[in-house]
Amino acid sequence: MKEIGIPITQHSKLPDVVLFDRKKNWLYLIEAVTSHGPVSPKRIVELEELLKDCKAGKVYVSAFPDFAEFKKHSTNIAWETEVWVVDFPEHMIHFNGDRFMGPR
Repeated sequence: MKEIGIPITQHSKLPDVVLFDRKKNWLYLIEAVTSHGPVSPKRIVELEELLKDCKAGKVYVSAFPDFAEFKKHSTNIAWETEVWVVDFPEHMIHFNGDRFMGPR
């Protein structure tokens, strides 16, 4: 984490799951909605500040246990993020934009 510019002293501020694709230089930041809620506009600002020294492209994902939970939080999901629902594991929902998945 230190190698790609992620502060290792602030784990509690990181999302539930952080994955790095070295080949693409993409950092997947995945929030389990049941623990902290979805990737909201406020959360994007917090994470951008925390990861300001990380040069990898950031892909924000909100993970939901089911579609009912997704519907409860849908108005608080940030644009330009991805959504994954356990009910439909082979599909992703993209919130707007010109690309399905990738850093902005």
